[in-house]
Amino acid sequence: MKYDAIILGGGAAGLFCAAQAGQRGRRVAVLEKSDRVGKKILISGGGRCNFTNIGAGPQHYLSANPHFAKSALRRYTARDFIALVDAYDIAHHEKTLGQLFCDGRAQQIVDLLLEECAKASVQGGQVDILTDQDVTEVVQDSGAFAVVANGQALLADNLVIATGGPSIPKMGATGFAYDLARQFGLKVVEPRPALVPFTLGGEDVLFRELSGVSAEVNAVAGSGKQKAAFREAALLTHRGLSGPAILQISSYWKHGDPIALDFFPDEKPDWLLARKRAAPQTDIVAILKEQLSERLARVLAERLGMTGVLQGLSDKALRQAGERLKRWEFTPNGTEGFAKAEVTAGGISTAELSSQTMEAKSIPGLYAIGEAVDVTGWLGGYNFQWAWSSGWAAGQAI
Repeated sequence: MKYDAIILGGGAAGLFCAAQAGQRGRRVAVLEKSDRVGKKILISGGGRCNFTNIGAGPQHYLSANPHFAKSALRRYTARDFIALVDAYDIAHHEKTLGQLFCDGRAQQIVDLLLEECAKASVQGGQVDILTDQDVTEVVQDSGAFAVVANGQALLADNLVIATGGPSIPKMGATGFAYDLARQFGLKVVEPRPALVPFTLGGEDVLFRELSGVSAEVNAVAGSGKQKAAFREAALLTHRGLSGPAILQISSYWKHGDPIALDFFPDEKPDWLLARKRAAPQTDIVAILKEQLSERLARVLAERLGMTGVLQGLSDKALRQAGERLKRWEFTPNGTEGFAKAEVTAGGISTAELSSQTMEAKSIPGLYAIGEAVDVTGWLGGYNFQWAWSSGWAAGQAI
């Protein structure tokens, strides 16, 4: 079987790339290892698929080269994909912070992608989607790529790596993309779990008793250019810390470093002193309960060694307590790993790829897109937008 392009991976990036190339008259084969395409799409957003973010821009992505994503994101924007969703009459809503979700099921996005692939035939193209494909060999010979899957050899002038990263292995995710990249001599930035919960040990284990308690915080991690802060909810779990704010900063965290939570992000550092002046007979726990759950308020007060009314507490103690509540440090002993990571940070080095086409500079006809590449978005639809944008860029070049 001879194609213009073989796309390895039937996820968001792979299917969108196939649709773009197919609608340009190309003959494309999509090879998916599982029994159906778009599995990660189906579980995303609680089954409603957070398919993009209105404000998606290069500043929302991590990469060894922070400029790499600019071209693709500029040429195929969130507005472009929203217009496509609207063209299919898929009802959607903004949940928070620009995050767009389907009103109905995530299956609607998968159906959209499959229909876009089917439209290739109208333009003289063809998209064959093959599932349950066990790829055992990939070679390049005389400029063409040969892929052996299920004992059958497929040939193409172009090969697209769209198999993602190893996050959520129960969905069939593996590091196949990196093995293939290395086979062709491409460098790989060390992959690591991202958008992932933290685990706690040592003295921080005491917070596990608050499993299920959440609070709006300003979470900070990293340093220098890699420093990041996110104001969203943090969730205490039986293993450590989770919730949107924690998942966000996990992408910036390095093992051994602390993270800091500001439990009172709207207050100034000396806010407890001001409260003492205004209402000296107020109980310290009552003050903390104004913004935190009672369980969390009591544990924090206990850890601070503070009880009773403000009048009975020294200014120095209140100043120190106020500062700590605005920068309460935890030192995670790790994360919950790829099993619970929503995405993978790192991947095929962007130094190896054209930012315009996603084609490998040293291997004509070889492309890498989506999560397989060292471009990792924030939580909130950004990674899907990278899938659409990078898939579109490669699809236009094949």
